[in-house]
Amino acid sequence: MDAVTDATLALPPAHPLASGATANSPLVRALRGDRPEQLPVWFMRQAGRSLPEYRELRIGTAMLDACLDPAMASEITLQPVRRHGVDAGIFFSDIVVPIKLAGVDVDIVPGRGPVLGSPIRSAADVDRLEPLDPSALSPIQDAVARTVAELGTTPLIGFAGAPFTLAAYLVEGGPSKDHIRARTLMHAEPEVWDRLLTWAADVSGAFLRAQVLAGASAVQLFDSWVGSLSRADYLARVAPHSARALDHVRATGVPRIHFGVGSAEVLADMAGNGDSPLDVDAVGVDWRIPLDDAVRRVGTEHTLQGNIDPAMLSAPWPVLEAHVRDVVARGGAARAHVVNLGHGVPPETDPTVLTRVVELVHSLGSGASEAAE
Repeated sequence: MDAVTDATLALPPAHPLASGATANSPLVRALRGDRPEQLPVWFMRQAGRSLPEYRELRIGTAMLDACLDPAMASEITLQPVRRHGVDAGIFFSDIVVPIKLAGVDVDIVPGRGPVLGSPIRSAADVDRLEPLDPSALSPIQDAVARTVAELGTTPLIGFAGAPFTLAAYLVEGGPSKDHIRARTLMHAEPEVWDRLLTWAADVSGAFLRAQVLAGASAVQLFDSWVGSLSRADYLARVAPHSARALDHVRATGVPRIHFGVGSAEVLADMAGNGDSPLDVDAVGVDWRIPLDDAVRRVGTEHTLQGNIDPAMLSAPWPVLEAHVRDVVARGGAARAHVVNLGHGVPPETDPTVLTRVVELVHSLGSGASEAAE
């Protein structure tokens, strides 16, 4: 049976959710719609360049090599959990790892980002793309299993890049400010576009599935470039493929988070409201709109995640503290709230500030009292 439609997919008995190890953690409870006694908090890009122990470990190792070294990827994932006391680990990898494992010529160039040897710009290019062989994911499964064994009752979040963001890199050949080539292909050759995004959805979905079956207690789908799309294009040409990627893990019952940058106009669609084909447990909100505004857009059927402005992490502590308290207060309007940033941790962030933010968030209880003040 197609992995996308396999309704019989079950978690292994030893999985942290199945065994109960992480089922009652603040993160999982919040993602499932409960408001735990203590607000859960984690940070996108918490594992990485802001930590001196990460920089020391990475000396002499290229990014993609680090991602595919199970021992190193596991250690990097664990570093911020030990240091900050966050309520979840986020698996250390990169959104282009699954497309590399599927045979695409891609590398991460320092100071630039993912760069492809041969961009995908025609029907013939799409025809040459190969499906991802499940055996290629063994380093990922090994790294996740190692990490979960160390985390115990702290959940691990698996992640993948959303099909549109992957397609943007594939078509542009690297980072782009406006994704003109990708959006042109979407309209000029819609059938080619749909085949490309179906491939990307299945690659991302297989990547998520491998992480979940190896022990991840939740997943997050990142759509970094969704803000370049109109709402009409998102609903017609992108959302069905994001739904397909997430459907690879639907039957497992793990909570699913959907996050996009610049996503205000499609926030409700990313959650699955109205005519959108998506169906997720939580929606990540970037720093551009307040969380109480996000609740008005999304409704109270979804948990919200976010949305501390990453720029505030370098502000004086009284300014940052007031901002965090305001985020928590506004998040009180949601059914539940997972505190996070509105995007990733900037590399120049002082890690002691992140630890202090975690301590502050944990001191605010469920967040409900902040909302009532």
